[in-house]
Amino acid sequence: MIILRDDDPISAQPSVVAIGVFDGAHRGHQALLAELVTLARARGALATVITFDPHPASVVAPTHAPALLQTLPQRLEALERAGVDQVRLITFDDAFAEISAASFIADVIAGQLRAVAVLAGDDTQFGKGRSGTVAVLRELAPRFNIEVFSAPSFGDGVRFSSSRVRASLRVGDVVAASDVLGRPFVLRGEVVHGDARGRTIGYPTANVAFGPEQALPALGIYAGAVWAAGQWRCGAISVGKRPHFYDDGIVLVEVHIPDFSGDLYGDVIDVAFLEWLRGEAAFDSLEALLAQIGRDVARSQEICGTFTPSSPFLLR
Repeated sequence: MIILRDDDPISAQPSVVAIGVFDGAHRGHQALLAELVTLARARGALATVITFDPHPASVVAPTHAPALLQTLPQRLEALERAGVDQVRLITFDDAFAEISAASFIADVIAGQLRAVAVLAGDDTQFGKGRSGTVAVLRELAPRFNIEVFSAPSFGDGVRFSSSRVRASLRVGDVVAASDVLGRPFVLRGEVVHGDARGRTIGYPTANVAFGPEQALPALGIYAGAVWAAGQWRCGAISVGKRPHFYDDGIVLVEVHIPDFSGDLYGDVIDVAFLEWLRGEAAFDSLEALLAQIGRDVARSQEICGTFTPSSPFLLR
């Protein structure tokens, strides 16, 4: 997949373009991207996505910026797996936020990408003040001999959206999030050193670093699967503050991978959340905690035993 960044030359081939953040690559995104690829192939053009980093809301409305379901590398990987040929990755800053919708069409869509067609969802917005809409595209694009196609909303009676995924994660309903995504929610992060407390009680964990912009499920214990050391492995996941030991207000993501003893420090791993098990809690004794952890791990392995990474968006 070709990635055109800010200072890269313009596209060498004509393209069919879709615009958006595409955070999460959920089932609605997948359907739109499949339609984009179909339109591009029929025209001998590159299936091209215009996307942004950072998220535009983090610049124009930082207090309302959504938590991100994917890191930028995850998002680009998802676009490639969807069959996208080319991505125009725009650094979204204050200067870019001032570009009008008309200039965006003329300079980026027509000029840089040589677009012959644009596929726009009904929530497509671009240009200063998000003034660029499907209606604006239909008005201005013909000046550049660009066709405009409207993509319908995709959903199961309720619209598929990244907002729905985030709402489900906030209450720990990772199964509902999976229904919208078409696969489990995956947190990606580097394994970093912790206090090694899990190792001292017989349940070593991989401590997964994550950025403040990344979405997390609600605090609790989850059954999961972990892409580590080149394969998917079962894992019991804790998202929480470890109230049994101390609560310093810091949220940690820790994964215990049964029967694994390799060194993952410095590795970037994917943590797939399969099912909520319980909320986090303090226990009356270490023995009670260990007994519960044993039950959590056994249940996690049982649930993970049915996990098959059939979605191409889960394969690294």
